[in-house]
Amino acid sequence: MASKPLVLTREGPAALLRLNQPRASNAITPALAQELRETCLDLNQKDDLRVVIITGTGGTFSRGRETFPEAFASIESPAQARWLEDRRVASAVAGLRVPTIAALNGDTVDQGLELALACDLRLAAKGATLGFTDLAHGLIPWDGGTQRLSRIIGRARALELLLTCRLVNADEAFGMGLVNGVFPSKDLLPKALDLAGRIAQAGLLALEYTKEAVHKGQDLHLDQGLGLEADLSFILQSTRDRAEDIRSFIEKRKPRFREE
Repeated sequence: MASKPLVLTREGPAALLRLNQPRASNAITPALAQELRETCLDLNQKDDLRVVIITGTGGTFSRGRETFPEAFASIESPAQARWLEDRRVASAVAGLRVPTIAALNGDTVDQGLELALACDLRLAAKGATLGFTDLAHGLIPWDGGTQRLSRIIGRARALELLLTCRLVNADEAFGMGLVNGVFPSKDLLPKALDLAGRIAQAGLLALEYTKEAVHKGQDLHLDQGLGLEADLSFILQSTRDRAEDIRSFIEKRKPRFREE
């Protein structure tokens, strides 16, 4: 019996997703992509969920996508578009309501990096390499890589990595802001779970609104972003969570958020 391409487990308030195709270096196959998209839709309906962690099985996070068929290189057809759409996953991950953490347990290349860039935070294992090699094969990233990479590390650094196909190690990735932390392999998942636990202490609506304000604000003028922040803050003030926060402060206890 074939193993599932994606394994979902719950760790308290966090969902742990494991890319589970180690023999294929966790490449994004149609089966894995479909599982990821469907799982993200399902997780968005979970009221008890606070964080999603994505990692890989084996020694690789994801070495990227399947080889683009040579037959597509000389023709333009609906089959090309379908081939690409069947393998896209980044938008589904970026669309998760709650914060997401990519625990990069090994090499994170091409579409594997595009998947990681769609997460809100990235932690990497020492020894992992990250980057894009698409241009060396006459391709460009097509699952959000050109857009998200430049927003995270800046245009100049993004262009340098994309145009030269240079892979960087985890420490260099940390220095340029591509990952938020670097840890020994054995400590990576515990660190990700610890981070998830700290994030999960906040109320669901506060987490959602903060994520929305940051991401949507990147595409707005500052005054528009400030307006969005103010609107979301006003909405949050009218919820039961905000009243519970005030009561818990007065009563000197931890808040019990209900997201209403």
